[in-house]
Amino acid sequence: MDFKLLSSQLLIQLLLGFVSVFLVELVRDFYHLAGHYWQPLQRFHLLHHKAYRPDLTMASLETYKKAQRYNDVPESILMLVVAALVAGLLQSYGMAFGCLYSLSFLIPAIARSQGLLLQSDFTHQPGALTEIPSTWTVNRAYHWRHHFDQADAYFSGHYTVVDKVLGTSLALKDKVVAITGASGAMGQALIAELSLQGAKVVALTTHPDAGFQPEIEVLGWRLGAEADLANRLKKVDILIINHGVNVYDDRSFLAMQQSYEVNTFSTLRLAELFLGTVTGFSHPATKELWINTSEAEVNPAFSPLYELSKRTLGDLITLRRLKAPCIIRKLVLGPFKSQLNPYGIMSARWIAWAIVALAKRDVRNIIVTINPITYFTFPIKEFFQSLYFRLCSSSKQEA
Repeated sequence: MDFKLLSSQLLIQLLLGFVSVFLVELVRDFYHLAGHYWQPLQRFHLLHHKAYRPDLTMASLETYKKAQRYNDVPESILMLVVAALVAGLLQSYGMAFGCLYSLSFLIPAIARSQGLLLQSDFTHQPGALTEIPSTWTVNRAYHWRHHFDQADAYFSGHYTVVDKVLGTSLALKDKVVAITGASGAMGQALIAELSLQGAKVVALTTHPDAGFQPEIEVLGWRLGAEADLANRLKKVDILIINHGVNVYDDRSFLAMQQSYEVNTFSTLRLAELFLGTVTGFSHPATKELWINTSEAEVNPAFSPLYELSKRTLGDLITLRRLKAPCIIRKLVLGPFKSQLNPYGIMSARWIAWAIVALAKRDVRNIIVTINPITYFTFPIKEFFQSLYFRLCSSSKQEA
């Protein structure tokens, strides 16, 4: 017997088994999409949404059983049928693993439709949302948003690939989004793009007379008085910290103070103020913090104090989000034309579009630059730095 050949065949079948699981998950996601957009299935899928209260407790046992019977059971049957057809056509026992995987959903769904094995419905377990939405798989916080945040988003059942492709991993419609640095080029571009997405934008600016559209709420603030924004931030869903200063070649002590105060410390104070508002039941799922840390985290910006202050900010945010109560996204942006950088190459409007498009695909480190090196170096730096911080720091709170 050729053991090398046998081993390679087993490996191929194992890989086909993973493919079969991914295939049936795609079937489940597209069945879910059909339940929202194809009329013959809509009334059955609506039962699934009616079965739960906002704390994910059952509206009633009978409604829940009916939802399982008319939504979850047919969904699992379709998964099983597709898996069986593909395995039969390919004559592959590896692909047949998709059948077993589908049965692991079908059997519990049938039982739940009879009021049995209710604890097997993992993404609908009642109770507090103790985790933030996960990135590549669907947890309770991720799926909760589909029921009670925005039904026309967050469609994925187990793996989030379909939502990432469709741009439905984050719904911005009717979200209250506050932006610092709102009078600058990037602030204005983000306001325009988020408004197109249906968000309710709040402009946080040190120049409230800069001239904003009448539909934009404008709040003035000043460095060192971030606490004055505390009450307004309680009602903000997404805070984008975007302000900054560039002293270019100035290396005086005053320039050091200014760079760190604006680029680092005021940002940290605002960030912590916002994170302190994540106290409600739904907040771990719905609140987000986006911070413009800049490409200067990993590349020279030909402005030493800008680099140092932004790099310090980036490092501290990496440390903070190890145990953050909500999603924190980094905006790692290359040079764009603005008052801060009149020599910038990229368009702020295009960068704002890219930021929003990537956020809607749940990218947590949003890199937008013309420098290809950054796309390689930043993820490596972030991974190892995060690992180092996780191993060498503690989440204990001071008394």
